[in-house]
Amino acid sequence: MITGKPVRLTINTAVLLGMILFVSSTDSYAEPFTKGSKRFSIMAGSGTTFSSNYMIVGLGAGYYAANGLELGLDGEAWLGGDPDIYKVSPQVTYVVPATSHIRPYIGTFYRRIFIDGLDDLDTAGVRAGVYIMPGGNWFVGIGAVYESYLNRDDEIHSSSDDLYPEITISFSF
Repeated sequence: MITGKPVRLTINTAVLLGMILFVSSTDSYAEPFTKGSKRFSIMAGSGTTFSSNYMIVGLGAGYYAANGLELGLDGEAWLGGDPDIYKVSPQVTYVVPATSHIRPYIGTFYRRIFIDGLDDLDTAGVRAGVYIMPGGNWFVGIGAVYESYLNRDDEIHSSSDDLYPEITISFSF
């Protein structure tokens, strides 16, 4: 299983994130999901697969082709374990229009996984959750991801499906 249980942020980072959200809540906020807006995301965390522990780092970018409809591309590097793993994920996300600081989202993605010394893998999946906008041009996503392996080796990978939490920090401009 390639994804293990990848928590997108470490527990200490999640606690810090909660404190930031609590302290920075404000009545004014930018609207980051309108046509023409752009997104930049960062990701950090840890995961275990192939009996190795990994540090996971990633970047993402997106463009809102219509109000609430984002076309994006994210990448991850799983480092510090053996073998090295890299993931590239084109995706489409829809953010439900609302007037509150909390916006539901749903999305779909395809993922290409490059594994040093092994055959590449393909997955497809869906994600859903909420974006929390505490103010300014940044927002936090909290949700769940369901991912299904399209091609896998039963001797190497223990499951064809995976369900895991997702926490992201994104910036809009």
